[in-house]
Amino acid sequence: MRAVLRFVASVLMVSGVLMIGDAGATLLWQEPVSAFVAQRQQNDLEEAFAATPESQPKPRQGRPPKQKPIPGSAVAQLLFPTLDRKYYVIEGTKTTDLRKGPGHYPDTALPGQSKTVAIAGHRTTYGAPFRTIDKLRRGDRIDLRMRYGTYVYKVQKTRIVDPSQTSVTDNVGYDRLVLTACHPLYSAAQRIVVFARLVKRP
Repeated sequence: MRAVLRFVASVLMVSGVLMIGDAGATLLWQEPVSAFVAQRQQNDLEEAFAATPESQPKPRQGRPPKQKPIPGSAVAQLLFPTLDRKYYVIEGTKTTDLRKGPGHYPDTALPGQSKTVAIAGHRTTYGAPFRTIDKLRRGDRIDLRMRYGTYVYKVQKTRIVDPSQTSVTDNVGYDRLVLTACHPLYSAAQRIVVFARLVKRP
């Protein structure tokens, strides 16, 4: 009986240590299990982005395609030079989409269409691609690499808004990039929104 109790106690202690370690990793970095899953998904998106589907015409430099991207497809690579981070972007912002990486809002434009391009991302789970977007400052560079060329944006401002404020993705008459994520960390009470303006096109 004592041996069984000692075994159970050992299992509980090890489980407790693992849970504390997981919580610590999440607080300091991101949730490790979902991060592993997201990295595998990012690898798949990288391969898909590198290959132009045979069913689609070869993109022309600086010319956005007329047809909308296929839901769930790899549409871009998002680079944050000042944060030393880069991610592949999927078409769509459903829960299953954002588990793979940042997601492009399907009802917003693509770069080069003189409209707003909006992308959402997680901050604490599934690779936490937008965890540090609060560190972006006015003038910081953001690159959006498409199959038809790379678009360079400069950060204009960052705002904290209510989740119901969907007007942040509205068109404003020029090429703009909008990044959205839950705020603060570990909460969905608000949204952090980064606005950036196009400064260089292919």
